[in-house]
Amino acid sequence: MLEIGSAKGVYLYSPGRKKFLDIISGVSVSYLGHNHPEINQAIKDQVNKHLHVMVYGEFIQSSQVEFAELLCRNLPGKLQNVYFVNSGTEAIEGAMKLSKRYTGRSEIIAFENAYHGSTQGAMSLMGKECFKTRYRPLLPDIRFLRFNQRADLNQITEKTACVFAEPVQAEAGVILPKDSFLPELKQKCHQTGTLLVFDEVQTGFGRLGELFACQHYNVTPDILVLAKSLGGGMPLGAFISSREIMSVLARDPELGHITTFGGHPVSCAAGLAAFKILLRENLHKKVKEKELLFREYLRHPEIKEIRGEGLLLAVELGDPQKMHKVIEKAKEYGIITDWFLFCETAIRISPALNITAEEIMKACKLFIKSVEKAVC
Repeated sequence: MLEIGSAKGVYLYSPGRKKFLDIISGVSVSYLGHNHPEINQAIKDQVNKHLHVMVYGEFIQSSQVEFAELLCRNLPGKLQNVYFVNSGTEAIEGAMKLSKRYTGRSEIIAFENAYHGSTQGAMSLMGKECFKTRYRPLLPDIRFLRFNQRADLNQITEKTACVFAEPVQAEAGVILPKDSFLPELKQKCHQTGTLLVFDEVQTGFGRLGELFACQHYNVTPDILVLAKSLGGGMPLGAFISSREIMSVLARDPELGHITTFGGHPVSCAAGLAAFKILLRENLHKKVKEKELLFREYLRHPEIKEIRGEGLLLAVELGDPQKMHKVIEKAKEYGIITDWFLFCETAIRISPALNITAEEIMKACKLFIKSVEKAVC
């Protein structure tokens, strides 16, 4: 167990000041690194103004409004209405309710090896039974399809309220969509009046090289779910849709979805500051060249494959024991990485977008050293 005393940039420090290069950024949360001075200043400025004031929208809170407006300006299509919550799993819950309320249907479809959160509703969409068995019964009317299997899309019908999909299956070990799978999924949803929900909790905010994966793959969902990077290091989630769809939560009952702390002004101030930096510095436009550096420097006979896109990568070792040994050995050499929930053989790489070429080279050198010491 590693205790963290402080953090700055891509580095974590123990209380004794041992230095660790963080190449997972809190599982894609700290996408501008740790302790960024502009984000910190935005947090301090908001703290000095006010913290929580009211839940139901009676009061205009500038950090919420400004952040929502900036998000909508940079999102495609009719994704113009933002509902802030506290986390990714809460955003999934909100999107589930919104889909059922708008369509009047109860069936929800997700994909095998999908991860959408751990509350009861979100867990019902989890595509791995071993994580759910001891918590059943969960929600009824849930169906699972196989990701990238176009024939399975025929199971989407006029009874289906929505389909939840990660554009890239992250916890499955970074599985990319093949060929025209996402466009065909969108088309099938459109034909059946089914809402398409993209879970971009891990792929949002430049991780694949565009601001959002829906832009990267040129497929606009009916509902977009964001979290992790959304708060710039603070807890924050959101589900986003069109005004037409979102408006159903405002009637019958009047408060169709409620959250006390969702869109907390400090979290929104941090998220707004981080997103402004991302846009100003065009960090997402530099992601592809950084991906290529990782692919160039991470070469070793024990590495079977590097899957992924941009700065969401899986280093495949092909063996669970090797994977765990390398992760532990990497800590000894000052590298922080992680594994995947639904892939026992690969190691996660998802560093801050502003990691430098020199830091990538150093991380890869120490990673290869860890592989050699752990399994060779």
